[in-house]
Amino acid sequence: MRHFAHSALIVAAALACSGASAAPAPVPEEIPIAVMVDLASGQVLYSREENRRFVPASVVKVMTAFTAFRLIDEGAIQPSTPFVVSQELADEWSGEGSTMFLKAGDRPTFGELLLGATTVSGNDASVAIALAATGSLEEWTALMNRNAAELGMRDTHFGSANGYPDEGRTFTTAHDLALLGEAITDRYPDLYRRYFGHRTLTWNNITQENHEPLTGHVAGADGMKTGYTREAGYNLLGSGERNGRRLVLVLAGSPTERIRDRTARAFLEWGFEDFVSRGLAEEGTVIGSALVQDGSSSRVALRPTQPVIATLPKDFEGEHQLSLRYQGPLQAPIAEGDEVAVLRLEIEGLAPLDIPLAAAENVAQAGFVQRIINGFRGFFG
Repeated sequence: MRHFAHSALIVAAALACSGASAAPAPVPEEIPIAVMVDLASGQVLYSREENRRFVPASVVKVMTAFTAFRLIDEGAIQPSTPFVVSQELADEWSGEGSTMFLKAGDRPTFGELLLGATTVSGNDASVAIALAATGSLEEWTALMNRNAAELGMRDTHFGSANGYPDEGRTFTTAHDLALLGEAITDRYPDLYRRYFGHRTLTWNNITQENHEPLTGHVAGADGMKTGYTREAGYNLLGSGERNGRRLVLVLAGSPTERIRDRTARAFLEWGFEDFVSRGLAEEGTVIGSALVQDGSSSRVALRPTQPVIATLPKDFEGEHQLSLRYQGPLQAPIAEGDEVAVLRLEIEGLAPLDIPLAAAENVAQAGFVQRIINGFRGFFG
C-alpha cells in the first residue's frame, strides 16, 4: 500500500507568493521536440515530445566530449598527449562535413582534438579522439554506450563518434540529452569551461567560427553543440548559468537554422527571466516521517538528501501540492541514509518533481517483546 502525507509546514510555507504565472515558452510549432530543465531544482520547465526518438547528428559530439572528460578525470589520458594523424584518417575524414582540416602527419594533442570537436564540430577530430583514446571506433562507441547506460539514457544508442549519418544506428531523445547536459556540466565543470563556449578555432592556418548560437548572445550562456543532417533537421543541446541557476535546453527537428537559433536564444532567456528559484529546506532538515513495520520504532524521520529547491514562475499564483510518498509501511531494519521515500512537489503548469528522502536515523528490527507490543498496537489501531 502507498501512503501519502503532507510535508512539514516549513516546506509548504516557503511556497507562499502571489501574482501572475510565467509567459508561455517561446517555442514555435515548427520545432517538434523541446525540453528545458533547471538543474538547480531538477525541475522540467518545459517539455514537448521529450521521449520521442530522433537523430542527433553532431550533438553526438557532446557524448564524445563527456567520454573524453571521463578518461581525463580518471587519468587514462592527458590533454597534452600527442596524436599522429594517419593518412587513412585524413583521407576519410578531413574535409568531410564539418571538419578541423587535419592532415596526415599532423600531431595535435588530445586537448586540441577536443577543441576541434566541440568548437568547429570536426568529424575528423572526433574520430581522432576515439582512436587516440581506445585505438578503435568500435571500442570507443561501446564506451560511449556504456556511459549513456550509466547516465540513464535508456532511449539512446551511439553508432559513431561524430554523428555522421549511419543508417539509423544513432538515435536519442530530448530527455536523454538533458541528462547528458546535466552530467557533463555537473561532473566536469572545469573541463566543460575549458573546452566549450569558444567562438573560433584556428588550425593549419584556417580559422573557423563556432555555429553554437547561445554563447555570446545570451548572458550566462556557455555552450554546447548544434547538429544538422537532412534527416535530422537542425538540433541543439545548450546550456547556461546565471545567478546560480544552470539551465539545459534541447531543441530538435527545426526546419531551418535561423528558426533554431532564434528560438534557442529566446528559450534560454525565458528560462532565466520568467522563473526564480526558492530554497524550501536545507539538506538534512527533517520534514516528515514514515510508518515502519517490525521495527524498534513505529516511525522513522525523513530528510532530503539534497537541498530542496523549487523553481517557480515569477510572481507565481497557481496551485501547488507537497506530499511524502513511499511504499509502506517500510520494513525494518532501516539504516540512516537509506533512501526510502520521495517528496513530490506538484506546481500547476509544470511537471511533478520527486526529491529523494532518506531515513534520518537507524531503526533496528524489533526484538521479541517489541514485536508483541507492535502486534497489540496494530490490532487495536
